[in-house]
Amino acid sequence: MEKLARNAERAFAQKFGQSPKWLVSAPGRVNLIGEHTDYNDGFVLPMAIERHTVIAAGPANAKTRGKARRIWISSLQKGGFATIDLSAPIRRGLPKWANYIKGVVAGFQALDCTLEPMEWLVASDVPLGGGLSSSASLEVATATLLETVTGRKLDPVEKALLCQKAEHDFALVPCGIMDQFTSVMAQANHLLLLDCRSRKTELIPMTDPAVSVLIVNSNVHHKLMDGEYAKRRKDCETAARRLGVKSLRDATPADLAKARNKLEQVIYRRARHVISENARTLQTAREIRNGNWEKAGQLMYESHDSLRYDYEVSCPELDCLVEIAKNIGPENGVWGCRMTGGGFGGCTVSLVQKRCLADISRRFKLQYRKATGIEPSLFVSRPAAGASIIQS
Repeated sequence: MEKLARNAERAFAQKFGQSPKWLVSAPGRVNLIGEHTDYNDGFVLPMAIERHTVIAAGPANAKTRGKARRIWISSLQKGGFATIDLSAPIRRGLPKWANYIKGVVAGFQALDCTLEPMEWLVASDVPLGGGLSSSASLEVATATLLETVTGRKLDPVEKALLCQKAEHDFALVPCGIMDQFTSVMAQANHLLLLDCRSRKTELIPMTDPAVSVLIVNSNVHHKLMDGEYAKRRKDCETAARRLGVKSLRDATPADLAKARNKLEQVIYRRARHVISENARTLQTAREIRNGNWEKAGQLMYESHDSLRYDYEVSCPELDCLVEIAKNIGPENGVWGCRMTGGGFGGCTVSLVQKRCLADISRRFKLQYRKATGIEPSLFVSRPAAGASIIQS
């Protein structure tokens, strides 16, 4: 993060002709287990990763900007430029990446925060489109900057929900709360067990320095995702209605078994994934708390199989990466692996022994390239801290 912040600082000075007054950061996240449970009021077990969005900012230069009440924003990752007019109601529009920022700015304006003209530079090393929450990282970094600029410190839950609303209203993505909660509330060397109904969080220690999390980006993203995500949500709502519960969080395996003959096969399998995934998530948190890495890894494989066969959101490339992990096995340093994120591409997440990382990475690269012809991207992370102010 320090290197990224210094790069942002230099790029800001080159772009705007002055040094930034403020520097803030917010991390991406990876979900260790608990997939497609968040919008079913269930449980998730994410962690912040050591990849971040940094925003360098300063007051607008009146000599070059005049009296215009705007925020001028440059993005290194997107290579684009956007402005936000502070003297008029904020509307979504182009470029699309700026909508995530606009939504958060609009949220602060709704809190009666007065914003003065500013210049921003956004830099990020969170991979795009990999299911690692680059959007929430940008939203939370924006909110952290606006807290710093205005002096209006938000409650962490309020801050995360403001960012989620920004994504709903301006990016038009009906996301759950996991991404924003993790980017705001994560702590170093801990996973975040989040109850998506009550919004209560529990920190799960992951302090063993011999254990790392390896994220492998398949570098594919099938275009099915958006439409299929909406279908899965509808299937889950149908299942909950047929089971007579508010959400699938409230259904048990016994409830599902009793209603099996009343449910279409697809609806049954969707419900089976969510119900079993909630149980796996809570068990995984217990196993990690107890340092039982092999059992936690086994639960990750079970999660992937459920996502592959019951929820049908995997793809051949993700399945290939999971098979490579199984073939490496715990005897060579891989305890478990699963797809992470919405599906149809993106990344896998693996629990690995740190001492074996070099060999594990080599085998993933070689075998995945051989099987698919695609070069994967890999990085390793320990559980990282949430959003922070670097300079104010």
